[in-house]
Amino acid sequence: MLLSIKIALASLRAHRLRTLLAMLGVMLGALALTGVQHISRAMLLKAEQETAKLGSNLFMARTGQLAFRPGRSGRVRHEATTFTLQDARDLARALPAVRKSAPFVSVTLPIRSGNLSINCQLVATWPDYRWVRNAVPEVGRFLSAADENRRARVCVLGASIARRLFGRSRAALGQPVFFHRAMLRVVGVMQPKGADIAGADQDEQVFVPMDTYLRRMSNQTWLSGVYLQLGDEADISAAKQSAAEILRRNHRIGPGEEDDFSVLTAKDTMEVQQQALNLVGTLGLISSSVSFTVGGLGILSIMVLLVRARRLEIGVRRAVGARRRDIVGQFLLEAAMMAMAGGLSGVGLALGLVLLVCRIGGLPYVFEPSLVLLALAGSALLGLVAGAYPAWQAAQVEILEVLKSE
Repeated sequence: MLLSIKIALASLRAHRLRTLLAMLGVMLGALALTGVQHISRAMLLKAEQETAKLGSNLFMARTGQLAFRPGRSGRVRHEATTFTLQDARDLARALPAVRKSAPFVSVTLPIRSGNLSINCQLVATWPDYRWVRNAVPEVGRFLSAADENRRARVCVLGASIARRLFGRSRAALGQPVFFHRAMLRVVGVMQPKGADIAGADQDEQVFVPMDTYLRRMSNQTWLSGVYLQLGDEADISAAKQSAAEILRRNHRIGPGEEDDFSVLTAKDTMEVQQQALNLVGTLGLISSSVSFTVGGLGILSIMVLLVRARRLEIGVRRAVGARRRDIVGQFLLEAAMMAMAGGLSGVGLALGLVLLVCRIGGLPYVFEPSLVLLALAGSALLGLVAGAYPAWQAAQVEILEVLKSE
């Protein structure tokens, strides 16, 4: 066996360029299979972690039809102005599993500090938002009942907004910020949280008391929606159905007419993300299959050329006692070694790229030994299949014919 490995290595070194080209397809196949599957699983794990932060019992009803697109945040279609504070109260009273509720208004506005002005998502809400959404300030405090009752001119900044306006979170405390001509005083800065149930970046949000916004900043009566915290024992499907019936009745939506609201949970967005990531995984399998096929054809072609170039060697080995199965085993070994080398290169490169992508993208690093073993086993099997015909062809070489011709 050791002699066969030495002969195989010598043969592959003698045809370096052809060997590298044949290995390239296998390497790309292993890279696509290992890399895409690991990254998609890392993204899925990240989505699960974000859902766990929000709470699996988080429930949202909002105005308009919220549509999700793979890889993007939620987008509201056909936004209406029919969602009112009464709707939020009806939902909180009628759904028995509701523990706390937090109506909200969400609008994009420019926020200004000094000469610096940036766009942000202003969220007007109640103090209970902190408990419903697990919103924990990094410095300072969140909105209070006193702020709501007095319609206080205060706000709480998201982590990214505070960093962009003031450099450090603590430097933002007590500072004035402006929404057009409305001046608000910063009383807190939130911890970094990432995307929420609707796909919005919570670090780019600014929170203000509900009545401060409705009465002092905009003079409007309609809301964007309400967040509801359900009990752990809640039947999510039944709650969604009841909420939809209440809102259809309040908004006087007749049978067959389209809803002007959306009702969804954190698990709903998780399912959408999982469907998108499953599609990415399927595309990765297709691309790896194509690459493996190209690699197999490359190994097949180079092995056929090697058989023709080594007819004398085969004849001599047969003349000194090598059996046909020894010749077959030799060429199968060379094909398998070529494929395994490509597979190992692809897997190693894929794991390095996965680590880099996870660090840059803030994803949890995922290592699946089963995927690595699958890629390596697939590479070895590909080498054996691609080398089968050349090995059989080598075994059919006639000793006398070769010795006469050579």
